[in-house]
Order: sequence, then structure tokens, then C-alpha cells
Amino acid sequence: MRLEKCWFCSLTVYPGHDIQFVRNDAKIFRFYRSKGHKNFKMKRNPCKDSTFELNRKRNRPERYDITLAENTSKAIKNIDKIRSDRLDKHIGNIIHLIKAPAALLKDPSLTVPKIQVKVH
Repeated sequence: MRLEKCWFCSLTVYPGHDIQFVRNDAKIFRFYRSKGHKNFKMKRNPCKDSTFELNRKRNRPERYDITLAENTSKAIKNIDKIRSDRLDKHIGNIIHLIKAPAALLKDPSLTVPKIQVKVH
């Protein structure tokens, strides 16, 4: 069973439930209801038709949710704290690998022994 899309409103068209218009160049236009077919014949733009649910949702203004904004700001502060803690821990792990110059003066065994290279 092949499910097609309406050319005008993009709804799913089931077999036997559509109106088809075939142009001379063999382009097939399928319509879910007669409204789309009539508007197509009147050469109307489907994007500008405000009666479809898609356009109604798109043009509806969103409501501002105060609790969502507060929770987001709290989460951002928490994430910044976690990020800085992880960075401090990472830097601490890197720095402990570097020996301090004063420690090398006190204990010369910490230095890497020099290798003698013979040159001909």
C-alpha cells in the first residue's frame, strides 16, 4: 500500500481517497480534499493559506514560561561550577607531573641522568 502526500496541505493520502491532476508534462498532483484541488486550480500558494494547522502553529506567539527561565539560569550556574572544578582538577593533575626547581636542588636523584655520546 503506497501512501502519498497531498501536494497542497502535505497530509497523508491513502489509496482511493485522493483527487489526482496530471499535467501535460506527466507531473502528478495529488490532493487530499477538494479544497486543495480548488485552490490549486485558482493558482493559490499553499504556504500562504492560513487555514492549515501548520500555519496556525507557526504564527501563534509562544508563551513566556518564568519557571523554565529560572531553572535554566540555575542550571547554567551549576554547569559553570562543575566546569571550573573539572578544569582545576585537570590542571592539578598536569602540574603535579612537573617537578619544582627547588626540589631538584635538594634531591639530585630526581634529575634524568645524562647519556655519554661518543663522536668519532
